[in-house]
Amino acid sequence: MVATSRPNPTMFGAAALAKKVEESEDFDWNKLDELLSGLTAEEVEELNGDFDPDNSLLPPSQRCRDQTTKLPTGPLNRKKLLAFLEKKAKEEKDWEEQKPYTGEKRGKIYVPKEPPKIESVVEEEIQTEWDDILSKATEEELVDLAAVLGFHGMLNQVQYNASIEDKEIIGGFKGVARHEDLKIFEEQAPNTTDYEASLKKLQENDPKLKHLNLNNIKGIPKEKLIQIVETLKTNTHLEILEMASVDATDFVARALAEAIKDNKTLEILNIESNFIGGESIVEILRGINSHKAVKEFRVDNQKPSVLGNQVEMAITKLIEENDTMLRFGIWFEYPDARVRVQEKIQKNNDQIRQARKSGQDDAGATS
Repeated sequence: MVATSRPNPTMFGAAALAKKVEESEDFDWNKLDELLSGLTAEEVEELNGDFDPDNSLLPPSQRCRDQTTKLPTGPLNRKKLLAFLEKKAKEEKDWEEQKPYTGEKRGKIYVPKEPPKIESVVEEEIQTEWDDILSKATEEELVDLAAVLGFHGMLNQVQYNASIEDKEIIGGFKGVARHEDLKIFEEQAPNTTDYEASLKKLQENDPKLKHLNLNNIKGIPKEKLIQIVETLKTNTHLEILEMASVDATDFVARALAEAIKDNKTLEILNIESNFIGGESIVEILRGINSHKAVKEFRVDNQKPSVLGNQVEMAITKLIEENDTMLRFGIWFEYPDARVRVQEKIQKNNDQIRQARKSGQDDAGATS
């Protein structure tokens, strides 16, 4: 057995060490770690550089060797370093130019052209009698003249309105527009309808009660509202029922939908500004289509303002099946439902107008 001596990396280099190891047939590979552990840091770095001089897995900016491994010569003082750099930059002379600047100008020098002079022709002004009158006119008189000639852009809003209404124009061109006095409107009187007495008349089917207005009456119990709408099953004289802003809910709406199926005399129904959902509105329309006696139905401004596409399409289909509905108050989110309902209501009104016109023509022909 031939004894192998330990290769010296400083003698052969990393390449020679690798070649020596490959040529040794009886080299003990188990001692490779021991051999590498005995190398110094400089020898390991040299060996790594020979085996992998250009690592393609690293970006180009990181393929250079570490140049900051040396120890610092002293503690870092940033202020002293900046002061030293500034002092050195001031004391150093500028680099000498290879060819000094002589200030010689080459080429043509740009000289801007002078703009041509335009001779203005001054027309002789002819003095007229109007010039004398206007020169002596006051500012208020000029404002009146501007209003007469229609130069409304020279007037403020108050002067413009006064000129249209043939009133006295006050102030000049720079006058401050005075505000108009506030118009005081009388408050609308509260609804004094006695819902208890009205309910009793409805239950008795009073022929004098044709119009019931419960609008804006707060505090009506829900049970009373349900009783009022349930009287429509047996009442045969009521023609107009207004229940706007009475805090009606879906319970009242469902009772109304069931009661209106048996009513043939109600023509106008107003339940705006309540808390009625879309499904309840659909049920009321189904009840209206049972006899198609209602000609005007207002159900806008409910608390759930958004009905949804499914509810709007259901309402549209029910309106298209009704040939007697002349007015329908509701807000649609989707334009398809809005256009179709508007066309159907317009068609119903056109049919009524044509029937009335044909009746008048027949009456005129017979007379």
